[in-house]
Amino acid sequence: MPDERGGTTHFGYRDVPEDAKASMVGAVFSSVADKYDIMNDAMSFGAHRAWKLFAASQSGLKRGQCVLDVAAGSGDLSRHFRAQVGDTGLVVMTDINADMLSRGRDRMIDAGATGNITYCLADAENLAFADGSFDCVSIAFGLRNVTRIPKALRAMQRVLRPGGKLLVLEFSRPVSAPLRRLYDLYSFGVIPAMGKLIADDADSYRYLVESIRKHPDQETLAAMMRDAGFENVSWHNLAGGVVALHTGYRF
Repeated sequence: MPDERGGTTHFGYRDVPEDAKASMVGAVFSSVADKYDIMNDAMSFGAHRAWKLFAASQSGLKRGQCVLDVAAGSGDLSRHFRAQVGDTGLVVMTDINADMLSRGRDRMIDAGATGNITYCLADAENLAFADGSFDCVSIAFGLRNVTRIPKALRAMQRVLRPGGKLLVLEFSRPVSAPLRRLYDLYSFGVIPAMGKLIADDADSYRYLVESIRKHPDQETLAAMMRDAGFENVSWHNLAGGVVALHTGYRF
C-alpha cells in the first residue's frame, strides 16, 4: 500500500512509496560506486565522455562565475566546469549519495583539482542554497533518479541567477523505431549481464535500464522545465536521441 505521507512513484518498473524511493536509489549507487566509472565507459563504449564534454561546452560559463553540479557523481562535468570558471570562480558538487560524492571528491583530489571547488551532500529536491546563487546549474544522468522531478526543477530554477542557465543531460527516447528496438535489445540483454560481470550487481543495472524507460521523453521534459519557470527551453539529441541535452534559462 502507498505510504500515508505520500503517493507512489516508480523505481524502475516497480511502484513504490514516494518516501521510499530515495533510499532505494541510494542503495543502488552505494552498491555501484566503486565500479561506476568503469561501467560508464563499458556501457557507452566511452561515448559518455563526449556527451559530457558537449554539455559543458554549452554552459556559457565565464571566468569568475559560479556553477552548481547536481547529482555530480564522480565529477566528470565538474572537471570541465572548473577549467571554465578558473581560479576566481567556484564549482559546487552535490550528490544525495555520500559514497558517490566521496568518490567524486577523491577523483578531484587525485587530479589536483582543488581550490575552486567545494562539496555538499544535498537532495536535488531541496537545494540548501540562497536564491540566485549560481550562473549555471547542471544535472547529468541524475534527474531520472529523482523522486519528484518537478520539485527538483523548481529548486534548480530558484538557485539560478537571472539570466542563468540550466543543463539537463539525460538518457531520452531514440528518434527512430529501428534504433529504439536495437537500444532495447542492448539495454535489457547486455547491460545487466555487464553489470554482473564487472560490478557483480546485475539488479542495480537492471534498475538503471528500467529507470531510463520511465523517464520523460524530450518534449515532456521540456514542458516540465517550462512549468518550473524556465524560458527559452530547447534540447539537442545525441546518439540519435539515446541521450538529450535540455537547456533552459531563468529570466
